[in-house]
Amino acid sequence: MSAAISSEQVKQLREKTNAGFMDCKKALSEASGDLDKAVELLRKRGVSVAAKKAGRAANQGLVNSYIHMGGKIGVLVEVNCETDFVARNENFQEFVREIGMQIAAANPQYLDREQVPAELIEKEKEIYKSQIKDKPDNVVEKIIQGKVDKFFSEICLLEQVYIKDSALTIDQVLKNKIAELGENIIIRRFTRYQLGEEI
Repeated sequence: MSAAISSEQVKQLREKTNAGFMDCKKALSEASGDLDKAVELLRKRGVSVAAKKAGRAANQGLVNSYIHMGGKIGVLVEVNCETDFVARNENFQEFVREIGMQIAAANPQYLDREQVPAELIEKEKEIYKSQIKDKPDNVVEKIIQGKVDKFFSEICLLEQVYIKDSALTIDQVLKNKIAELGENIIIRRFTRYQLGEEI
């Protein structure tokens, strides 16, 4: 441990971010011991950390239920992580609860765009085409792609705007959490029930 960075500082940063010991030590060194700057550095690294951890096996985690509006909407969601240690972590459990709230509030139909059936996408494209018949082909293609992207952002959980912070998508929130907890985290699956909906 260098003289400039004490083990107490590393401990404080770990408690604040849940990042690994060496990551905290490195961030504090780069931030000259400034705790807030070190937190910012760790957050900025979040996306690259998430990419590195993406291939790692995640078979621990939590299945959580979220009941909303006095029992009118219920959600079951499974979120996986790498270790039982993180699965028991309050920060991870809070993240899983928030994902349940997101699903209850925003009603996604699919996890990501890969799960959306091709025929549904084609059907949407046909609707958009019929709405903009009078424009040149290259313009039509751009408009359709924009509308399809918007469609995905409404029906795919990972592309939805986060209900607690409209500057972030759920995918970005997930990547930040991976960086924060230092493990691969996967939103595996979910089911949303609404009282009285057609089965």
